[in-house]
Amino acid sequence: MSGLNYFNYFTEIEEYFWQKRGAHLLVSPLDWAIVETWQKAGIPLSAVLKGIDRAFESYARSRRAASGRQLKTLSYCVDAVLEAAEEEKETHAGAGPVVSASKRQDEETFSSGALRQFFHSNRERLSRAAAAHRAAQPDLAVRFEETGARLEEFLPLIDAPGRVDLEDLERRLTVVEEKLTAALFAGAPEEFLLEIRREMDRQLAPYRRKMNGAQIAQLERQYMQKRLWERYNLPRLSLFYMT
Repeated sequence: MSGLNYFNYFTEIEEYFWQKRGAHLLVSPLDWAIVETWQKAGIPLSAVLKGIDRAFESYARSRRAASGRQLKTLSYCVDAVLEAAEEEKETHAGAGPVVSASKRQDEETFSSGALRQFFHSNRERLSRAAAAHRAAQPDLAVRFEETGARLEEFLPLIDAPGRVDLEDLERRLTVVEEKLTAALFAGAPEEFLLEIRREMDRQLAPYRRKMNGAQIAQLERQYMQKRLWERYNLPRLSLFYMT
């Protein structure tokens, strides 16, 4: 994936997985962490979908499928997705830069009005989270309010004449998310963090041998971040979550 081309990356993968499953199935925190790991690694959407196809084909030939058990998690698709990504990388080796149709579509889709609405909605959720936790965790409540104010400061970038620089805006949002995530790690109760790690270790156990150390570390970070933001009912700020 070149740059930040796939703003619909997450929803397309989720919807495609639903189609392959034949039913809407709530994607688990681990599955979302896996998708974020693919996105962060720059794996093209086409490779992810191709890998999901192959994983379902492989699963259909397995004993579990024969016994009537269904494929319920994206974690089963990890190997196939990485393999498809490597194939695409080899195929495009030596080719010139390609401007994807997805990028062009994103630039047309994200109007200033839609971006303002996204920022407004996120600021409202941050304000509600601050109010909900002000008594028990006043320091975190202050950070939620500061994050909302930071979003407000980005509005002139959206309203400036000319095309909005989505990649620069995404970089700014990433910095804000990372700072807030660090505050959540520092401010969350130790028992809750321990609970998340136990939960994460149980879910990751079957797949650790299939991934290298860097992949596991990134997956763990993404999983912890997702669960922390869920606990405080915070909106994800990245444009990848804009619908």
